[in-house]
Amino acid sequence: MTKIRTAAVIGSGVMGSGIAAHLANAGIPVLLLDMVPAQLLPQEEAAGLTLEHPKVRNRLAVSAMDKLKKTNPAPLYSEAFIDRLTPGNLEDDLAKLGQVDWIIEVIVENLQAKQQLLSRIEKVWKPGTIVSSNTSGISIHAMTQNVGDEFKKHFLGTHFFNPPRYMKLLEVIPSQYTDPAIISFMTEFCEKKLGKGVVQAKDTPNFIANRIGTYGLLVTLREMIANGYSVEEVDAVTGPAMGRPKSATFRTLDLVGLDTFVHVANNVFGLVTDPSEKAVFDTPAILQTMVEKGWIGEKTGQGFYKKVKSETGKEIQSLDVNSMTYAAGRKISSVSLEGAKQAKGASGKLKALLGGKDRYSELAWNILKPVLLYSAAKLDEIADSIVEIDNALKWGFNWDLGPFETWDAIGLKRSVERMEAEGSEVPDWVKAWIAAGNDSFYTSKEGQGFYYLKNECKGIESRPELISLAALKQQKKVIRSNSGANLIDIGDGVACLEFQSPNNAVGGDILTMIQMSVDEVRSNYRGLVVANEGKNFCVGANLMLLLMEAQDGEWDEVDGIIRLFQNSMMKLKGLDKPVVAAPHKMTLGGGVEACMPADQIIFSSETYYGLVEVGVGLIPAGGGCKELALRASSLVRDPEVDLQPWINASFETVAMAKVSTSGHDTKRLGYMRPQDTVVINPDHRIYEAKQAVLRMDAAGYTPPVREKIRVVGENGKAVMQVGAYSMKQGGYISDHDVLIANKLAHVLAGGNVPAGTLVTEQYLLDLEREAFLSLCGELKTQQRMQYMLSKGKPLRN
Repeated sequence: MTKIRTAAVIGSGVMGSGIAAHLANAGIPVLLLDMVPAQLLPQEEAAGLTLEHPKVRNRLAVSAMDKLKKTNPAPLYSEAFIDRLTPGNLEDDLAKLGQVDWIIEVIVENLQAKQQLLSRIEKVWKPGTIVSSNTSGISIHAMTQNVGDEFKKHFLGTHFFNPPRYMKLLEVIPSQYTDPAIISFMTEFCEKKLGKGVVQAKDTPNFIANRIGTYGLLVTLREMIANGYSVEEVDAVTGPAMGRPKSATFRTLDLVGLDTFVHVANNVFGLVTDPSEKAVFDTPAILQTMVEKGWIGEKTGQGFYKKVKSETGKEIQSLDVNSMTYAAGRKISSVSLEGAKQAKGASGKLKALLGGKDRYSELAWNILKPVLLYSAAKLDEIADSIVEIDNALKWGFNWDLGPFETWDAIGLKRSVERMEAEGSEVPDWVKAWIAAGNDSFYTSKEGQGFYYLKNECKGIESRPELISLAALKQQKKVIRSNSGANLIDIGDGVACLEFQSPNNAVGGDILTMIQMSVDEVRSNYRGLVVANEGKNFCVGANLMLLLMEAQDGEWDEVDGIIRLFQNSMMKLKGLDKPVVAAPHKMTLGGGVEACMPADQIIFSSETYYGLVEVGVGLIPAGGGCKELALRASSLVRDPEVDLQPWINASFETVAMAKVSTSGHDTKRLGYMRPQDTVVINPDHRIYEAKQAVLRMDAAGYTPPVREKIRVVGENGKAVMQVGAYSMKQGGYISDHDVLIANKLAHVLAGGNVPAGTLVTEQYLLDLEREAFLSLCGELKTQQRMQYMLSKGKPLRN
């Protein structure tokens, strides 16, 4: 099979440019093509350009690339990756398609237009090149009506979800002609190289995720109308209480765009024949009315929700679907909703919500039941197994549990009995499965997972790159454990330190486990991975504990906490076995400091990494400042070369609490070292970290030699302090910000010593601790800590 080294994307709209950007994220050069404009823009006329000028002919692709650099959230891991895209047009550059390894069509959702484009592509197509369509529901088989057999073998659907960088799901759809080897290759390539969760869908209307997801949204809308629920009531039930995103139902529709949603629903409506199914996909009048009015969601400023200016600032109002007017939202609460909020895990929340006896429990059941039944009824038609359906909804709609996992969570047998008692028709295969003595679709025996497949239990395939800490814990692979962390045997003589405190915040329990892990690994293992499977790697230190001790004036306790943190990090750094950290998502403050001692960091592509302590009125004191000073000293070994620019950069990064926008972006902020890398598939983080440990061990690992640190001293400190003073004079920061910045400058500079002085790591740690303690005693710092804990955002006092 040909490797994919280069690609072309045809269509530079939001989706096409987003796909091109994500290929660039993966290191693939992309040719981005679009149509040649038929008219000049006023500014082009003013510049004396003609329709034949390259700037005009490539305008659509060039404009799309410009938008990529401004779009938020950013489609690119790093703005520098825009250089991997080359703009062009379909007339002048069509022949260049014969030079790439993968061609992706992302034009308008119109069958005839796609057929015509594929015929044009075939004329310049290099045999063996993979061609795919990014369609949300048009038949892959129908698209190939006018192309040859060899082309058909290399053609498939690759349905990315929007935005391509952030949405995990990629549906791969073969036609009846697609070579199975192509499907296998693309599945592996898109998982490993693009970081996607790939499901294989059948060539049916809207494939898997949009078929089930759209059905569920329409069922919800109809239930709301039929039983008089408000927009806020529905969203209160269909969000986290059901294991769904905070955007729930109507914020999701606003984000997607009601016009887009109606198009997707109409596609199914026009292609299915079953009357009851067709009735669900018949667009409700409310949606048609809103589209006609232009109330299609975020892109027009109003949909089911609308932001308006009020006396207190901005207010979010919701639509009353009966009067078609907007009004201020109200807080929705009930016994069942509160029970779901208090319950742990998606399964617990669902049980609590459905177990209530109020109108919100009833709403949850009435919208959940038809989705479960529809998923079961469509299983053989849209997918090969329940796993594809569950993964498609989890990865494409961000559900915590797929439909069949949900059924297991609420009790398969019990829920089916209730469905039948209410007169619902349960698919025969589900009843036969229960009658055979099964009470779930998934099960686990001796650490091996199984799932339902055609009336049998099929073992879930074990793949080495998918290391599940949860599964290893079930297999009793925990070496040591306490309330905040586990040390887990992940095989081949490698252990993994897993944080498990609330939000993975670093407290005494985690620090104690770090020290115990070092002792254990030193005696019995080849090396250590620091990673976890939490929503975020680590949001920082235990701020509540620090604030309580500071408010009580327990300074010895605060000093003890910081010493324990510093000593734990130094002990981790001193381990004579390789240590590799694998952070993901939010990795802030103490989370960064827990990674810094590692010999190598394997960043997940989506890692938001930064020392953010100034946001709560503090400075890093777990070794973060020390490590930045050490890195500058190590990079600039010539004593004649000025260290100041490197220290200034670190000062700015920490003082402004800058956080990376991706794993790659850590390089821009100075956090990434030459040996550090990025893995694009977050599910492969722990495996890649383990492999890095094994490589270092096999190469005869030798711990880095401890060196003294050259510092910029009091003159360098003055330079940084002048910068902070200028910011204050400009009105950008407060007096308290200046105080914090001066403390930070003192530590990064190495204190009041001459420039070029060589100091020890412990010396800088002592400076960190002294500065941290003094700031803890400041009332304004305590106010910042309190505000962050209560509001979840920084206070600028």
